[in-house]
Amino acid sequence: MTRLTPKLARMVSQASRLKNVRYDIRGPVLRRAQELENAGHRILKLNLGNPAPWGLNTPEPIVADMVHNLPSAEGYSDARGIYSARVAVAQYYQTLGVESVQPDDVFLGNGVSELIVMSLQALLNTGDEVLVPSPDYPLWTGAVTLCGGRPVHYDCDEAQGWQPDLEHVAAQITPNTRALVIINPNNPTGAVYSRETLLGLLEIARRHDLLVLSDEIYDKILYDGARHICAASLAPDLLVLTMGGLSKTYRAAGFRSGWLAISGPTTHASEYLEGLQLLANMRLCPNVPAQHAVQTALGGFQSINTLIRPGGRLYEQRNHAWAKINEIPGVDCVKPEGALYLFARLDPAVHKIRDDQRLIIDLLEQQLMLLSHGTGFNLPTPDHLRMVFLAPVDVLDDATDRLRRFLETYRQ
Repeated sequence: MTRLTPKLARMVSQASRLKNVRYDIRGPVLRRAQELENAGHRILKLNLGNPAPWGLNTPEPIVADMVHNLPSAEGYSDARGIYSARVAVAQYYQTLGVESVQPDDVFLGNGVSELIVMSLQALLNTGDEVLVPSPDYPLWTGAVTLCGGRPVHYDCDEAQGWQPDLEHVAAQITPNTRALVIINPNNPTGAVYSRETLLGLLEIARRHDLLVLSDEIYDKILYDGARHICAASLAPDLLVLTMGGLSKTYRAAGFRSGWLAISGPTTHASEYLEGLQLLANMRLCPNVPAQHAVQTALGGFQSINTLIRPGGRLYEQRNHAWAKINEIPGVDCVKPEGALYLFARLDPAVHKIRDDQRLIIDLLEQQLMLLSHGTGFNLPTPDHLRMVFLAPVDVLDDATDRLRRFLETYRQ
């Protein structure tokens, strides 16, 4: 009887296009947290802007409308999304002064994340450059790289409330620059950009024929009278893709319901928009049940307003956490005007940190608390960390106490 020799399997390797793609806020630190949880430890997680675990639930009318429409949500929808939802998004942007947006200019997506990747896949060739803020929501940097492009980071000035440095933005332009990303209100800094800043960014895009990609997912989460201005409303002469969704304002992160609205002149971009439609067709359609939540969310009572005004839960938690973190020796934080995060600075003269990912892992192992490191948001220096303030005040007190105790003795 002939004995068969087992065939050696060919190595299944990672695609080369992933080699330089990073998404560190869900990388080694999160894996270490999962290991500790599997070993029986309870981790205090203040690393993700996920409202549901902290009892900040989707408003009942939105859930009820989605449930009511489930019988009609069993099949595929139009690849762009159901018509009623696209009408609601178009009308919303019209109220913000973006008059050119029509229902056929709207694409629904499985969260803004999917639409970020689609918008870049349709745009970029190998070596094309995209201007991305630093710090940024790191999916933007990762998606540019994944699509064969090169993310070029422009500075946001902490001393100026994390507003983009317009001179630095302009200095990054090369013949290969294709697009400008704006994240406003900003994750991770909580900055809300001034009218002057937005006009400056848009003028740079105008001068260099750049596509504007404006991530405005936190547009209603504002504090202390801060005013969000939709970038597209200031530039009707520019092609702008504005992105928003239900995840944050409507506390429906798990629904994965986002949108992209196209405004401005499109005749010069017909090929690009055909590519965007092709990609929408290839995914068949976005999550249909969650699309039925969009019209109710945008057209109904805006429950976020009770959370962000004085006495509201998010307002009070932001104030409390910000005051507490600034009491820690060697730690200071610009007060966020929007979004859900504190982006705190560790004074290099006090806390000599060389590796902030190591810092966060050490904090996790010693205090069983999970935060995010600043370089994970493509900040070049290892001297910042991000804390989410979605948790109740007593939990935030516990978190800042743990951070204080850790930093008192921590050395690298």
